[in-house]
Amino acid sequence: MKDFFHKRRALMERLQELEPAMAEIAEAIARAVAQGHTIFACGNGGSAAMAQHFTGELVGRFQRERRSLPSVCFNSDTSVLTCLVNDYGIEAMFRRQVEGLMRPGDVLLCFSTSGNSANVVAALQRARELGHTSVALLGRDGGKAKGLATWELIVPEQETALIQEAHLAIVHYICTRVDAEVIGGGAS
Repeated sequence: MKDFFHKRRALMERLQELEPAMAEIAEAIARAVAQGHTIFACGNGGSAAMAQHFTGELVGRFQRERRSLPSVCFNSDTSVLTCLVNDYGIEAMFRRQVEGLMRPGDVLLCFSTSGNSANVVAALQRARELGHTSVALLGRDGGKAKGLATWELIVPEQETALIQEAHLAIVHYICTRVDAEVIGGGAS
């Protein structure tokens, strides 16, 4: 079990290398919500939970009181998801929502530990085709999603649990920065 905590400490230290990109992403998200745009998120499995967590932090609050920020999680509406999977297949379930819900100035944040989820890849491709700003939080080598987003943060790990823990730390970093931008007073 000693190795369990050592791996996580080492990973968190390596994440500091991604801080400049995380800060840019947070600034872009804060700028988008300040201009009245919506932040969308999606993922599968544990990454779906991460997408819901992220949008919950924006619509609710993170650490400080502030106004609710417009954010929607594509994987939260079971009726829409089952309709899209039934009618178009799983690959289209996020892509169709990108087409139908996103407007110019909105931001899409996708989570995939492998970077190979066909529905996440399709969403990122469609967002790119439509000129939307997108962020991909990926793991391993970035998979097929690598290079599709406006910004990508790749956690260079093989173990899914470590990638997910890193994604959670990244989400919390971004939320801290967004709060600081929206409320003022700087990030703590």
